[in-house]
Amino acid sequence: MDINIKIGTVEKEPAEVVVFYLYEDVKTLSESLGRCNKVLDNIVSEIIKEKGFVAKLNKTIILPTYGKIPARRIMLVGLGKKKDATLDKIRQAAGTAACTIRDMGISEGASVMDPIDIPFPISEWYQAYSEGALLALYRYQKYKTIPPEERQELRALTLLLSGKEDLRPVQEAVKHGQIIADAVCFTRDLINTPSQDKAPGVLADTAKKLGGEAGIQCKILSLPELKKLGMGGVLGVAQGSAQPPKFIILEYNAHAKNQDTVVFVGKGITFDSGGICLKQAKDMDIMKSDMAGGAAVMGAMKAISGMKFPQHVVGLIPCAENMPSGSAIKPGDIIRFYSGKTAEVANTDAEGRLILADALAYAEKYKPSAVIDLATLTGSCVVALGTVVTGMLGNNEELKKRVKIAGEKSWERVWELPLWEEYQEQIKSDIADIKNVGGPYAGAITAACFLSKFTEKYPWVHLDIAGTSWCEKNSAYTQKGASGIGVRLLVELIRNWNRFS
Repeated sequence: MDINIKIGTVEKEPAEVVVFYLYEDVKTLSESLGRCNKVLDNIVSEIIKEKGFVAKLNKTIILPTYGKIPARRIMLVGLGKKKDATLDKIRQAAGTAACTIRDMGISEGASVMDPIDIPFPISEWYQAYSEGALLALYRYQKYKTIPPEERQELRALTLLLSGKEDLRPVQEAVKHGQIIADAVCFTRDLINTPSQDKAPGVLADTAKKLGGEAGIQCKILSLPELKKLGMGGVLGVAQGSAQPPKFIILEYNAHAKNQDTVVFVGKGITFDSGGICLKQAKDMDIMKSDMAGGAAVMGAMKAISGMKFPQHVVGLIPCAENMPSGSAIKPGDIIRFYSGKTAEVANTDAEGRLILADALAYAEKYKPSAVIDLATLTGSCVVALGTVVTGMLGNNEELKKRVKIAGEKSWERVWELPLWEEYQEQIKSDIADIKNVGGPYAGAITAACFLSKFTEKYPWVHLDIAGTSWCEKNSAYTQKGASGIGVRLLVELIRNWNRFS
């Protein structure tokens, strides 16, 4: 969908539908809605007075105009109470409006964006608005046959501004929102794609295409290079599959001067059967999403490049399939990683930490100011935190604080779990340096304890996105399937990086 910005008023806008946003506790109508209300014989004020419409968040009502203004209909969309306003509620309301217009079979609409009393900087409001509208319209239909009469698409949305003074910041904010939403949708597509069409080699090819974008360099390590480097984690997990592993290296702004280097690491398991420790059949199809961390890293790199941030950012994505076969890694086997450390494989279904261990150790070569990894790592994190918030653990208080702030701003929120020394006892092995599971309790924490053994030389945060990377039902701007979580958080983190330096 195209988002256009236009100086104009509803009285002169010929549209199928024009959208107004208002707060639940509104006392007086905004100037533009008030003028429209007067022309429409006070229908809006009467409906609000009689409680025919209460502007609770995401509630809508559509009113015909009977030709009294050029627009055929107006739509009112609730923002909830003003004191409870957040940028995410703006995303939600924008998404609700966009989907409602689309589902009416309307291909072009308009929205009056001012003079709402906005408790945020105008740039943040409009970025959030454009993100919400575009993300809500996402649908994954690559493999569906859709009859022409059922193909409904909102192709354009015009944002009406009453004056020119805000035009430039609004244009910039909408542009940023479009770049970010495009990157999230790109990430969702990757995650939603069936594993048959996204083996490690396919992800590597996708990364190479990203390498054609401004400022992004791409390098792929294949089987010979992985063996030479001694990346036993990636090699060990992949050895049960017919699909060879890949190690994707994306580098943005490699020649940046006087800038910090930030490394993103994303788990890239393109399908997780559990290996010899086979998962139960129920919901195993969702294991195509076990590369959501790697996809988020690709999406974040795409957006960061598009927004031309000054930092040096590296993306590392180890990719493999975890399959059972005669050649698969077995419980009790020992792996030697790129770092030289060894691990006893107590459970082959705890494979994500094995490939991440190689990538986290490899990250040292960049002398990073910070490393953030994202992984659909543990069911334990879902048990602890559900599907609302991402689990966060790490070894540096300042970096954790930055990630939390970015999560709140992007509404991809995180919640810290402890990474205390006492938990390290659970991953001690009798026959290797460590083992890859720590028993029945605190699984999300002991998984992070395992990763921490490979992150001792730099500030590091681990994000367990097992609960937040996949949606079981539709909401205001997400759909059942991949959420694309992590992209907006990482972009927000880098956008404000120098502010905290």
